[in-house]
Amino acid sequence: MNSHLPKSNRILGLDPGLATLGFGLIQCALIPQSSIQLLDFGIIKTPAHIPIGERLCTIYDDLHTLLNQWQPDKVAVEKLFFYRMGNTIAVAQARGVLLLVLAQHRLPLVEYTPAQVKQALTGYGNAPKSSVQSAVSEELGLLSIPKPDDAADAIAIALTAWFEHQLTP
Repeated sequence: MNSHLPKSNRILGLDPGLATLGFGLIQCALIPQSSIQLLDFGIIKTPAHIPIGERLCTIYDDLHTLLNQWQPDKVAVEKLFFYRMGNTIAVAQARGVLLLVLAQHRLPLVEYTPAQVKQALTGYGNAPKSSVQSAVSEELGLLSIPKPDDAADAIAIALTAWFEHQLTP
């Protein structure tokens, strides 16, 4: 274990999206023993019927509010994964706003591919989404899987950052 690590660490996981941006915040402690606590999770939702500029403003404003409220030490974000071109462009636009807000708050950022998150939580990079969600519940001692899926994915991303943090010398 690395002795210069902080005693506790708040890690915010973000699952970027234009319609739904998932977030999950965990508090991790090394002393007196390694422990993880789920502090908050949810989604930032933007309705499809409003102009894209307004949707991006909602993401911008809500992310600032979230960061000001919880003041995370680190942010973990899922890297873009290409599904279909139209969706990828919208996600990239939302992700750009997300990166801007994080830069304005001067927060350290780590990024993970979906396969890296699956590997970290289940030991298998091609694990089904349900296995990752079950691993999130088990790791945090929850009675049920956090909903909606975007929030559970964001928590998984935050947990991946914590696991990597513990392994880094």
